[in-house]
Amino acid sequence: MTDYDVLRVFCGPGGGYGNELGVVREGSVMPDREERQAFAAKLGFSETVFVDDPERGVIDIYTPTLRLPFAGHPCVGVGWLLDVPELVTPAGVVGVRLDGEFSWIEARAEWAPTRTLRRYGSAAEVDALAVPAPGEWIYAWAWEDEAAGRVRARAFPGRDDGIEEDEATGAAALLLTDRLGRALNIVQGVGSQILTAPQPGGWVEVGGRVRLER
Repeated sequence: MTDYDVLRVFCGPGGGYGNELGVVREGSVMPDREERQAFAAKLGFSETVFVDDPERGVIDIYTPTLRLPFAGHPCVGVGWLLDVPELVTPAGVVGVRLDGEFSWIEARAEWAPTRTLRRYGSAAEVDALAVPAPGEWIYAWAWEDEAAGRVRARAFPGRDDGIEEDEATGAAALLLTDRLGRALNIVQGVGSQILTAPQPGGWVEVGGRVRLER
């Protein structure tokens, strides 16, 4: 079995929750894309990352069924794990900074895969949603406190790959922040926390707590 780490990304204030992430630190042991895709499917996490150059931060990201040019929670997690100033993804170079409690990335909305951002009238409506049928990637959100920038969200990838709901989704949070043009404090899934802030020149920062699970 290939060695890999498991992180939890976008943990809540107490260190719980967060979205699991598989990281193969030695990507050279599995250079073939088809083999990587099969391994990501076997692990079954919403994303698995292969590190191709740990010093330069070159990474390759897979869901159980497809390769992604960019994804938020993998970049936040691997940025924390490698402790590098940037990550090189097929979409572009992602800035990384760590502030002690949070791992932050800086990326662009156009790098994020397409999602449907669907606003609801209240957090309770979001909480009550059933998992929709596969076919559309839906980010359901509502204001908990609009003045304070607090958002309640849930994410439904709709890929029919065993991941019915994402506990925390950095790319969707990035898209929502870009659309609203303001900093957000998002509670997603059961209890994950995502912080975001728009930056000059069309960039967006996305941050969260990361824990090494094993």
